[in-house]
Amino acid sequence: MLELNDLVLVYLSCLVAAIVFMSLVFAFAHKRDRYDYVDAAWGMVFMVIALTAFVVSQDISAPKLLVMGLVFLWGTRLSAHLIGRLSSSDTEDPRYTDMRKKWHGSVALNAYFKIFMFQAILASVVMSSVIVIMAENSQPISWLLIIGTGVWLIGYMVESIADDQLREFIKDRRNKGKLMTEGFWHYSRHPNYFGELTQWWGIGIIALSAMYWYIGLIGPVLLTVLIIFISGVRLSEKRFEGRDGWDEYKSRTSVLVPLPPKE
Repeated sequence: MLELNDLVLVYLSCLVAAIVFMSLVFAFAHKRDRYDYVDAAWGMVFMVIALTAFVVSQDISAPKLLVMGLVFLWGTRLSAHLIGRLSSSDTEDPRYTDMRKKWHGSVALNAYFKIFMFQAILASVVMSSVIVIMAENSQPISWLLIIGTGVWLIGYMVESIADDQLREFIKDRRNKGKLMTEGFWHYSRHPNYFGELTQWWGIGIIALSAMYWYIGLIGPVLLTVLIIFISGVRLSEKRFEGRDGWDEYKSRTSVLVPLPPKE
């Protein structure tokens, strides 16, 4: 039987691993004076946490290997996508440039604690479902594992296709200044975020079979709140306000879940 102390040990190990990894990324970014490199590290730190939890648990089972594979597949795709975006520009993302202007004192210290360490801690919390799964001993294959994996695959497909559709749309110079309203974007204003949340809720479903399943749900719930109400959807929609065609698109298209457009 899994003891709470054992779960805490796995959590702390994952947090330390995340802090060490993000500290190394900070050193790399600081040397190049581009703190937006943290974006590419977001998917990587999840893989570091998953691997750490797997190793510390000292137990190998098919469900654990599957879940780690899901995290690595998600993290690799996201990191590759963001590295491609970063490499296409020689300048730092305006979001981070604006942050610099608002900071007081050392830019390096502000960046380290407010960006890199914050994301290390945040990733450790979001990964609660994975950590709970990894901390279990000899977790059997269950219907929750099958259902959760199916839900994850749906989310992965939606997010991957939506990102590809948007990337191709942006590459076409004729679309400059236009809104992306085709493909999955015809049915949802943010299909990429829908796919992201669906993947993490899929892992959350798998975590329901663990002893401390309620701790595992902290991650999907937190990510849902962040994406819908704080960062993802809210900030993205704010950038589109006033753009030609936005009000009409907003009135007929579902904000998150892909649904038939309103007539």
